[in-house]
Amino acid sequence: MNAQPNVPKIAIACGGTGGHLFPGIAVGRQLVQHGCAVTLLISPKDVDQQAVSGILELQIVKLPAVALQRGSRLAFMQGFVRSYVAARRMFKEAPHHAALAMGGFTSVPPVLAARQLGAKAFLHESNTIPGRANRALLRFVDAAFVGFPETLGRLKAKQSVATGTPVREEFRALDVQESRRQLGLDPARPVVLVMGGSQGASGINQLLIRSLPLLKQQAPDWQWLHLAGANDVEQVRSAYASSGLTAVVHPFFASMEIALSAADAAVARAGASSMAEFAALKLPVVLVPLPTAADNHQFFNARAFEASGAARLLDQKSATPEMLLGALRALVSDATVRSRMQEALGRWHKPDAAANIAAQILASLPADMRRNAISASGIGIYPVPERASFPTQVEVLQ
Repeated sequence: MNAQPNVPKIAIACGGTGGHLFPGIAVGRQLVQHGCAVTLLISPKDVDQQAVSGILELQIVKLPAVALQRGSRLAFMQGFVRSYVAARRMFKEAPHHAALAMGGFTSVPPVLAARQLGAKAFLHESNTIPGRANRALLRFVDAAFVGFPETLGRLKAKQSVATGTPVREEFRALDVQESRRQLGLDPARPVVLVMGGSQGASGINQLLIRSLPLLKQQAPDWQWLHLAGANDVEQVRSAYASSGLTAVVHPFFASMEIALSAADAAVARAGASSMAEFAALKLPVVLVPLPTAADNHQFFNARAFEASGAARLLDQKSATPEMLLGALRALVSDATVRSRMQEALGRWHKPDAAANIAAQILASLPADMRRNAISASGIGIYPVPERASFPTQVEVLQ
């Protein structure tokens, strides 16, 4: 990395899912604006490669994947060791001053490697229920940042701070009609966004397919933007075509600010990163938590939003087409319901989450690295140096 000697070097381990990666990108960009050189550590998954395409201000390093799944403990350990060795080699060649884990087991080996070589270590927990990876990493970090205030009592870190979940800077409300035109939809007709996270959600896809006859009968003028995931995209596309409803179906869509701006309402999983994006754009949403999520954390995420009036909650196992239509009809057509939910969503939005995390990481570094800082409100801001452009992908040898 071609960084000035006194420029803070920060590693952000955020690969594996969009829910970890996109908030990591948001924090990385804030650190660059503060004058840091940032290394984004990602996994070999396709979703990671798509998400970082075109990012020039961050150095991108791909580490071996690490995933803890039933029946694959040996594969997990092998991936863990390969990732740790690769990260340790990288940090020895280019020492970093701090490392941030954004969740998931992919983030654990590089942050441990950085910590053992003298770097400050941090983690961000976006869910109400802390994940196993972050629980394992907790005793090695200097501070933990959390997305939900109720998570503070579940993390026993040296320091825990409720920051909210970072949202990328491009998440701002765009013109509704222009967004619909860009998607090939009628600007004058309602749009419902259906999504299951970065890899789709078969349970939500099947619920929508079962609901199409009723939706055709009761809401024929609605349009659909459905992000079905690679496995189900053809089946979902065919089902909409057979129903006669207007739909644009993609396996994955990178420009989510356009998708959310075009929609009147959404049907989605209850991943914390997606929920932060709904809050940022105040998009009314029906949340269908993933039943098999670790520690049922998506249910608790969704329940927190529902309790505050910021979402409707449907259980995947018991949800019917009638229940889905009833929830969506209120969000699409009832101005009072929409207004109340948008007000509640606005209370969840934390626009300074990425900046606050970046500032607290910087505050932990040696004084000589903060000597040029200026502060208007107690947060040191580094003058931005001329930005280096890094290759979009840097392969780490395994």
